[in-house]
Amino acid sequence: MEGTVAVVTGAARGVGRGVALVLGEAGATVYVTDRESRDHRHSDLPGTVEDTAEQVDERGGHGVPVRVDATDDGAVEALFQRVRDEHGGLDLLVANACNGNALPFEGGPFWTLPLDHWHNMIDVGVRSHLVSAWYAAPLLIERRGLAVLTGYTDPGADVIAGHAFYDLAMTGVSRLAHTLAHDLRPHGVTALALSPGFTRTEAIIAALGEDVPGGDSVEFPGRAVRALLEDPDVARHAGRTLPVADLAKEYGFTDV
Repeated sequence: MEGTVAVVTGAARGVGRGVALVLGEAGATVYVTDRESRDHRHSDLPGTVEDTAEQVDERGGHGVPVRVDATDDGAVEALFQRVRDEHGGLDLLVANACNGNALPFEGGPFWTLPLDHWHNMIDVGVRSHLVSAWYAAPLLIERRGLAVLTGYTDPGADVIAGHAFYDLAMTGVSRLAHTLAHDLRPHGVTALALSPGFTRTEAIIAALGEDVPGGDSVEFPGRAVRALLEDPDVARHAGRTLPVADLAKEYGFTDV
């Protein structure tokens, strides 16, 4: 993947960090974006854009740390303008920024849920995915690239996680990927949604402890992204929401 240019949003920790590390291991240049930096901390959880970028370098890639608040459209625009100035195009967008775990997460009737969850899940999640894709689209078209939106799917659930806002956000990501695929397909760009399983992110470990039974590493979704990016026939997946575990079976990769 030397010469591959990727942007991964929400990559200071969690799934975004795992994706960035796997791409770095493959030799890619990865723009690591998040609002968490060493000079601007918003959470007590470990992880900053600088930390992840350095880990990408250690894996053999080139990490570029960029502090970006995904809700700041001007900052997102500046990020992709920088990518254009430095590389002229983009091979991969992984729109992953979300803040759904910033508040205590517990399902219940919709009228009992904190309205702040709407901002964290819809504005920071679904809308930031759209805005990132909006600015990335011309760059992806230049290289006939791949856009991956991270979300979650549970077709058997009446309401995903029993939480109306979370259900709306995750369903929205799936539908957004379908729509982006429709619009980008004629330009040679594939868009899809990636659905991780239960993942041992820093937030999950902080909430449940180090000895959480089961669960995937944050790099497992990264291996799915790499497999998709390396697939010359990835367009067959356009518009779909793909569980990481299903892709592991299809492509033959395993977790770390």
